[in-house]
Amino acid sequence: MRKHTASRKDARGTKTASHGIASFYTEGTKTASGEKFNTLEMTAAHPTLPFGTKLRVTNVASGQSVTVRVNDRGPYVRGRIVDVSYSAADALGMVGKGVAKVKLDVVQ
Repeated sequence: MRKHTASRKDARGTKTASHGIASFYTEGTKTASGEKFNTLEMTAAHPTLPFGTKLRVTNVASGQSVTVRVNDRGPYVRGRIVDVSYSAADALGMVGKGVAKVKLDVVQ
């Protein structure tokens, strides 16, 4: 039996992880990986990707993108696919709304 995975490669050979809603968070002392949480770092919480995975998060509406490192688990809100740090949210232009439609690409 063959095992199917959620990711696929696009024409450029980039693994496309998913599309969905991103949110951001500013509270917390420790991440699930054991690191101290820092809102100034470009980090993210993802439910399943391994810690250390680099993700390019692109705001679908604005085209702004940022590369973050997965160091936490979450989000724990239905329908959301990633939680980014405040700094990443600011770079994506989503702080005002709190959420944004994003595309996730695994870059490393």
